[in-house]
Amino acid sequence: MTELKQGFLWGNSTSSMQTEGAFDEGGKGQSVYDLRPATAEASDWKVAIDDYHRYPEDIALMKDLGMNCYRFQISWSRVNPTGDGDFNEEGIKFYSDLIDQLLAAGITPMICLYHFDMPLHLAESYNGFVSDHVVEAFIRFGKEMVKRFADRVPYWITFNEQNLYSVPEAFKISGYDGPKTPRALYQIQQHVMTCHAAIANEIHAHYPQIQIGGMLAYQEVYPHSPLPEDVAATRKFLEFADTNLIRLFTVGQYSTEVLHYIHREGWDDLLDPEEMAIISQCTSDFLSFSYYSTATLDSTKIPVATCPNFWGVLGHTPNPYLQTNEWQWQIDPLGFRTVLTTIYNETHVPVFPIENGIGVREHWDGEHEINDDYRIRYHRAHIQAMKDAVTLDGVECIGYLGWGLIDILSSAGNMDKRYGLVYVNRTNHDLMDLKRVPKRSFHWFKQVIASNGEQL
Repeated sequence: MTELKQGFLWGNSTSSMQTEGAFDEGGKGQSVYDLRPATAEASDWKVAIDDYHRYPEDIALMKDLGMNCYRFQISWSRVNPTGDGDFNEEGIKFYSDLIDQLLAAGITPMICLYHFDMPLHLAESYNGFVSDHVVEAFIRFGKEMVKRFADRVPYWITFNEQNLYSVPEAFKISGYDGPKTPRALYQIQQHVMTCHAAIANEIHAHYPQIQIGGMLAYQEVYPHSPLPEDVAATRKFLEFADTNLIRLFTVGQYSTEVLHYIHREGWDDLLDPEEMAIISQCTSDFLSFSYYSTATLDSTKIPVATCPNFWGVLGHTPNPYLQTNEWQWQIDPLGFRTVLTTIYNETHVPVFPIENGIGVREHWDGEHEINDDYRIRYHRAHIQAMKDAVTLDGVECIGYLGWGLIDILSSAGNMDKRYGLVYVNRTNHDLMDLKRVPKRSFHWFKQVIASNGEQL
């Protein structure tokens, strides 16, 4: 019996700032990342893995692996240097050429419109997504990209890990620089949802040949103990950080509990009627998510009267029953199955895990293949958990995209935290030759894809 459907999508996800480099080429404007300097533990963002110049080589690796899907991001400041001015045709051509080469290699492209890299002009002049102007600018940018590429790109998402705009991480990724208050967080959350819904509505009204879905970072959270307060705090945090957004993605309505909290805090003015009209029309063709680890919540660590959106940071505590990597990300394949099944049970919308992987420090000696059996074990266990969700729980799953095929800078700019099946020969502070070198996991994953997940 074939466990995964024919046409199942196998592939990889990336972001522009973690891969492209060429920060000042091709008419690109500055993003907030271009100003971030190298540190002892991180690179700057000027070169990354130089995919801007080397993507044909990387597409050849994707084709050799057998990938049939690649999710990449359009850099807003590459195609629209100030974020709200004229579009840059040279930048748009870069992505058009990339799409053409992917299709020629038999690889389905999937586009993400925003992955934390706010155009610098919009951050400095308007304070990012707290501003109505930036909402209008994003919608203009998103509609233009859909218009340009809808004929060749069938799958779209707007924001990478959109629920991060519902937790304190929002202050780092939204172009915002101001007081980190719950009210500011809820304004950012509302504006980002308005942007997503506007693009989803545009696609559903005018581009029936393509699909758009919501995307969130779904980290399953467990109570620290059987203490009723731990169980209650975990349920409430998941409602505010995950379930609320899933409801907005699928039926265009806030969770009753979240809406009641907004009313109690006196923030009804944040729910602008015109924005709510846009949000109310939102539906999703699929729901996508990233999954790396699970977390555990201790209610005793959370100060009284703290906004629930902040509980995941304040109440976090290690789970003593799970292994971790060096960065204390806890490895939990069963949690992956739980997330897949939970989302599908709640929505009956096809699910699409589009990030999954493990970051590890690795060194290539310049000669021998890197033996990364730990990565094989991680992906094998998670793919098996996904298959269990499909065959035992009845989940409709579109595909599985790893993070990632090729080593790239981590989200913190750390080249030492490597996720790839292919080693890239550079360090945080030495670009070296950027040579691509397949690891042992590359050959294993090639077999997985060729067998449509049957040979693990």
